[in-house]
Amino acid sequence: MTTAAPPTTPYQHYVYAYPHKTAYRRLPDRPALSALWAAEDKSALSLYLHIPFCEVRCGFCNLFTRVGAPDGLTGAYLDALERQATAVREALGESDGVRFATAAFGGGTPTFLTAAELTRLCDIAEHRMGAQLRTVPLSVEASPATATADRLAVLAERGTTRLSLGVQSFVDSEARAAVRPQRRADVEAALSRIRDAGIPVLNIDLIYGIDGQTEQTWRHSLDAALAWRPEELYLYPLYVRPLTGLDRHRSPAGPDPAWDAQRLRLYRAGRDHLLAHGYVQQSMRMFRRADAPPQGADDYACQTDGMIGLGCGARSYTTGLHYSFDYAVGMHEIRGIIDAYVTATDFAHAEVGYRVDAGEARRRHLLQSLLQAKGLVSQEYHARFGSAPADDFGPELDALTDRGWLDTADSTRLRLTPEGLAHSDAVGPLLFSPAVRAAMAAYERK
Repeated sequence: MTTAAPPTTPYQHYVYAYPHKTAYRRLPDRPALSALWAAEDKSALSLYLHIPFCEVRCGFCNLFTRVGAPDGLTGAYLDALERQATAVREALGESDGVRFATAAFGGGTPTFLTAAELTRLCDIAEHRMGAQLRTVPLSVEASPATATADRLAVLAERGTTRLSLGVQSFVDSEARAAVRPQRRADVEAALSRIRDAGIPVLNIDLIYGIDGQTEQTWRHSLDAALAWRPEELYLYPLYVRPLTGLDRHRSPAGPDPAWDAQRLRLYRAGRDHLLAHGYVQQSMRMFRRADAPPQGADDYACQTDGMIGLGCGARSYTTGLHYSFDYAVGMHEIRGIIDAYVTATDFAHAEVGYRVDAGEARRRHLLQSLLQAKGLVSQEYHARFGSAPADDFGPELDALTDRGWLDTADSTRLRLTPEGLAHSDAVGPLLFSPAVRAAMAAYERK
């Protein structure tokens, strides 16, 4: 099996799922969801509801979202979401064997919805899907402008355990450089409202590598965030992706070694600063306060358990198929996909997806385990697949070891070294299969 070419930059892809949606294609047979889920273990599922609306599109954003919504569109979207939930819940079969172990509302910006619409969103999750939001971990994404007291009150009352706020920078000039217009005073006011709402876990997202950012201003943002004692902090490298706002203004011909070096330098400074302030590194991006309350479901594992995604930007996972709706980054195409979704009536079939064979299942398990700081437990891998990771991925693991990115000192576990974690966005693509790399390369961006 061929391995990927050596990375030319530490920042290849932000790998948060595998395979990436650019590898998905139309499914000519449009398999029925009832058949796809019939033999699946549904005792510990993850539920994700996607809201594809934002008040502004940040310059770095390539997520599936649109800016604003004409009158009636959010209501029509929730109507479609309810139709989809009804069809999906029916396809899952008898209720006794179906349980959601964790839930999340993402986007876009879920808090773009009004308080009344958020109430309806929770009702769909609970009454249509059967998720017990008050008894499972529920994570919701928000922006400073939409984290209003009335919305937060709904989320807190309905059982939200984690609120993730996209701040990116506490320096106003850096926020403007990232095409995220906001004032620090407004960010601080939103953080105060979140703390007043009593949601147990606050996460703050910050970005490094912004134009004009220095180690001093990066430390300033880190300290401003730490003043709120967030239970979690996510540190993201800035990417300039195709079809985004920043891409229209700065589109380098190839890797920029100086920018790569700056981002690595800022990452290490941020990592060390958080570790010194009592945070534990969970992945390249995620840092968790050592004394924070537990968050996450003990009985849900992203490598093995299924996911139900509702909404036109959400994806769902079964053992053999990952599926979603069409994907785009360009605003015109996104609007067309949303318009088609809100008028759809048939949600009983998978439309777009990627079939996951035994080899891809092994690869996904390896990749998603290694990108977490705790790594991959060899015995768990063997119990699932009947083989050792080195038997299935010897050349790839050797390549990581040769670069000093893989710690092999513990015979029971494979994990990335600190330098490997720093290069997670290069590690992920090194583990992509040739078929997935080819599909992603052939994807026509729109």
